[in-house]
Amino acid sequence: MITFRWFGPRDPISLTYIRQIPAVRGIVGALFDIPVGEPWPLERIAALREEVERHAMSLEVIESIPVHEDIKLGRPTRDRLVDNYCESVRNMGRAGVPVLCYNFMPVFDWTRTDLARRLDDGSTALAFDESTLARIDLSRGTADLPGWATAYSPDQLKQLLDAYRSVNENKLWENFAYFLERVVPVAASSGVRMALHPDDPPWSIFGLPRIITDGPALERVTSVVDNPANGITFCGGSLAADPKNDLPAIIRSLGAKGRIHFAHCRNIKRTGTHSFQETAHPSGFGDIDMCAVLGALHDTGFAGPIRSDHGRMIWGETGQPGYGLHDRALGAMYLHGLWEGISGR
Repeated sequence: MITFRWFGPRDPISLTYIRQIPAVRGIVGALFDIPVGEPWPLERIAALREEVERHAMSLEVIESIPVHEDIKLGRPTRDRLVDNYCESVRNMGRAGVPVLCYNFMPVFDWTRTDLARRLDDGSTALAFDESTLARIDLSRGTADLPGWATAYSPDQLKQLLDAYRSVNENKLWENFAYFLERVVPVAASSGVRMALHPDDPPWSIFGLPRIITDGPALERVTSVVDNPANGITFCGGSLAADPKNDLPAIIRSLGAKGRIHFAHCRNIKRTGTHSFQETAHPSGFGDIDMCAVLGALHDTGFAGPIRSDHGRMIWGETGQPGYGLHDRALGAMYLHGLWEGISGR
């Protein structure tokens, strides 16, 4: 199923508009006003689902329920926070939402250094450049981070970064395993499939550990708790930023085990070591062979939700960087056409 991300009532792109994209019948949504670490109420999730259904679509994925930093750090408060997370997952199941996309990135979620890089065709796109990142002054908190949604004051960010000095990759894996061992059984019994998103970009930033960066890491995730509910979000754009990642091979390995529960399909062009820019979705515009990616998904029996993920800003559109209507709609139709051709339908 081709899906589309919707940011709720605050999103300038309405469900009415999304419903008019011919291939899109599923929505990826979330509750954005609940403090991180607090349980999501059943009635709020159900209300979100009902709003989507009023527009003749289905709520297929929650993206995401954020994981509190105390869980990632392994602090004593984590047990209460994990319990709250489990309650949110139970309520997802009760509300009939089948997939949860989440991540385990310390402090910073997906990160870009340019929200409007001008491309040759005049459109603008998200981009990441390692040398630009190195010039960002974190002593100002998150003020200098382009598009960063979670605001930290200078003192708050310093305390958080200091706390992570004692957390290396091994410790972060231990803390992640602690989380999975408690949450996955709840998800399984609630009819919810956990879909971990790879780190974006797939390397350390600001000296923080990042562990979900390649195929072996994703395989390790699924083996920590060997349960069909413990799976991944395959994000081609995230993984392809590292040229060592063989996307079809990753899909075939994890897909054969039934562990890919959600797919983000966007394209990127690598512009240097640890540098890239996002592009139009078709294969010829970037470094991802989208036909090979969707072919591998098809060959391994993938039947879950797919979304076109980020898009460029085109045709004079303005709005939330990466999340305009026009290019994501073009991407959705491109993916639908590829899938129809590959599947012979």
